[in-house]
Amino acid sequence: MKKKGIKIIVSLILFLIAMIINFDNELINKGIFIIAYIIVGLEIVRKALRNIFRGKVFDENFLMTVATIGAFGIGEFPEAVAVMLFYQVGELFQSYAVDKSRKSIASLMDIRPDYANIEKDGKVLKVDPDDVKIGDIIIIKPGEKVPLDGTVIEGNTSIDTKALTGESLPREIAPGDEILSGSINISGLIKVKVSKEYGESTVSKILDLVENASSKKSKSENFITKFAQYYTPIVVIIAVLLVVVPVIFFGGEFSDWIYRALSFLVVSCPCALVISIPLSFFGGIGGASKMGILIKGSNYLEAIASTEIIVFDKTGTLTEGIFEVQKVNAKDIDENDLIETAAYAECYSNHPISLSIKRAYGKQIDKSKIKSTEELSGRGIVAIINGKNVLVGNEKLLNENNIEFEKNNDIGTILYVAIDNKYVGNIVIADKIKEDAKDSIMSLKKSNIKQAVMLTGDRKAVGENVAGILGIDKVYTELLPDGKVEKVEELLKEKSEKGKLAFVGDGINDAPVLALADIGIAMGGLGADSAIEAADIVLMTDEPSKIVDTIRLSKKTMKIVKENIIFAISVKVLVLILSAIGISTMWEAVFADVGVSIIAILNALRVLNVKKMK
Repeated sequence: MKKKGIKIIVSLILFLIAMIINFDNELINKGIFIIAYIIVGLEIVRKALRNIFRGKVFDENFLMTVATIGAFGIGEFPEAVAVMLFYQVGELFQSYAVDKSRKSIASLMDIRPDYANIEKDGKVLKVDPDDVKIGDIIIIKPGEKVPLDGTVIEGNTSIDTKALTGESLPREIAPGDEILSGSINISGLIKVKVSKEYGESTVSKILDLVENASSKKSKSENFITKFAQYYTPIVVIIAVLLVVVPVIFFGGEFSDWIYRALSFLVVSCPCALVISIPLSFFGGIGGASKMGILIKGSNYLEAIASTEIIVFDKTGTLTEGIFEVQKVNAKDIDENDLIETAAYAECYSNHPISLSIKRAYGKQIDKSKIKSTEELSGRGIVAIINGKNVLVGNEKLLNENNIEFEKNNDIGTILYVAIDNKYVGNIVIADKIKEDAKDSIMSLKKSNIKQAVMLTGDRKAVGENVAGILGIDKVYTELLPDGKVEKVEELLKEKSEKGKLAFVGDGINDAPVLALADIGIAMGGLGADSAIEAADIVLMTDEPSKIVDTIRLSKKTMKIVKENIIFAISVKVLVLILSAIGISTMWEAVFADVGVSIIAILNALRVLNVKKMK
């Protein structure tokens, strides 16, 4: 793209020199114009010739070549260069938008394990995951990636499954539990018996899904190419007939009719279309960037206007992905004292639930009051604080200690608290729904979205509760990445032929679905790099309302595109007729061609001024 820009600048300078400085020697003037044309137009001429040999005669490259060479043929050297310059500037803008399109999903490779610790003959060896066989015992240390799927045979730990399920809450693992590759071991050393070879493992499947889904993505054909398939041959045939018919059958003057035919070709050059249409999309992309929306190509900007079904991942997309204290239910104790007791018990833990409790407490913790704390995997924490025995955890912890308590059925994670074997209340912790999520869903439905769907790896009760609050039409829960792909494939069959399906997500696990959907939209501010790379549109501020802005901006852009198409074609047809009957001269044809282009360009640039779509 930089090389093309340099060519345009050099050609423009030569063009202006030839236009402004009137050299005494006409050959010098013409020579400068020809050099300027070669610099900026040779590539187009070559494309036209190559396409002719490939059987694709009538395209925009052919018409540009014929029109500009025709201009040279009748002595209009400035017009020939100017037309090609206009065309290449439009191509430059288009190239800029295309260069923003999808890059390789290299960052997704971060979930690919580099090695596996295998236990053989009493020794621990680092080996390639591909070399591990079913039944082998692997050791996974705290902080390491889980390299292969298997069953835990020794050790307790918490694992971060966000790369697989998109959920922030770590999962407690004990002997007998299955563990999936791609997750991260957080706290304890575990031994795992491998159940699948690497090629069949979860992490390998995710990577394959991304590659295969990307290959299913269809590309919309460029309007100009379609238009030129009909427009160009008709124009060329008419231009030939303008010379042949009058001269042979009516005895017309050859020089007069060749002039009309060449004027006809000059005005027929579709500059207004080939420039204004890419500029309209480029302007839309630029306007979107001002609103914190990155659109990776004009084809995605066009496609989003036709969205019928929009599918959301839950965590980090419609919800904050940050767990917070939602409710405090105290019994025979002040609510503040209940939160304080829980915060002291959770003092040394970095578990997301512990962090949410400490955030809710919001005060400095005096660690001298804490005599001891013990974290019991999958149950909670036992601590001695100010000489009192404190239990903070789930139902299992209180049942194990024979403590009677009042069960809470609220949606979310429930922490029960007991002091000296007496139940004193519970704390409800849940993922907070984003402030603008509900309004965004309502606005999307008003924007002719037929169906809003939510996919989540979370449990059914949580997913259905969030969907009910937001007004989601369909919700699918407890899904792994391959399950999400299957659901999206089913939904793709439900839309109309011209309709599109958009998927909105933010995690590594969302990358395969982002690649599969007609339009993939990633929450970029807090989202995984791989999701951003896999997506076609990135919302930099993580606001669902930006999706509404994107759709409205797309429709505005498409309206401008249609205006330019109708205006350009109407004027072209009118002047073509006038040129054919000899009323319009070459200069009028040039004026119409350039004038239409300028008006279309100014109209296209209007979308750049859009700061906020209402």
